[in-house]
Amino acid sequence: MRSILIVILAALTLTAHAASRDIDLKLPISLDADSTEYDGKNSMLVFHGLRLTQGSIGIVADEGRATKLDFNDSVWRFNGHVVIDVDNGHIECDSADLRFQDNELKLATITGTPATFEIQRPGTDEKTYAEARKLKYNLTTGIVEFSGDAILREGGNEVASSFLAYNIAERRFNAQSSGDGDDKVRITYTPKSEPAAGEPPGGEANGDKTTGDQPPKNGDKSQ
Repeated sequence: MRSILIVILAALTLTAHAASRDIDLKLPISLDADSTEYDGKNSMLVFHGLRLTQGSIGIVADEGRATKLDFNDSVWRFNGHVVIDVDNGHIECDSADLRFQDNELKLATITGTPATFEIQRPGTDEKTYAEARKLKYNLTTGIVEFSGDAILREGGNEVASSFLAYNIAERRFNAQSSGDGDDKVRITYTPKSEPAAGEPPGGEANGDKTTGDQPPKNGDKSQ
């Protein structure tokens, strides 16, 4: 149970720091629910008004379902207004399905209208935003697949397509269109403005500008 949140949220947000994960793993896990029930017919534990936290990590959902409380071979599903927070990452979605085997998360599938997440890169002001109707993360390959009106924004640039694959370690993406009608890969690039020579950012030249309303500088004679 101790490793569940850290594995879930590292997979979903792609942003948890190694040091933060180590600290959070030592903290107690709290699972609160407005009500809990057991569905014997479907062998399912059901939590309503679920709030699950560990350190800086948190998951909130209208409902959480689990086939087992152990993680040797189980499936967890979070439904309804699912919000996931960890360090500098924030996710909002309609549902999240998590597949565990041998106490490790093997596959995470997130859906929404759309499902969104925002990440602040560690040590920088840079933010990455992404959205799609479906996100699928494969922990074996380390690749996240976005499908259904997928959009990725970073640094003023945007990539939109029906399908995007993102490599976490290499920060590399592959975009493909469906090939139907006008569906194309669309890239919007925003050039960064460069200041003119001798001009700092902001467009003002170094030093003060002298206008006709200003007094002459020392050493200058009025005409």
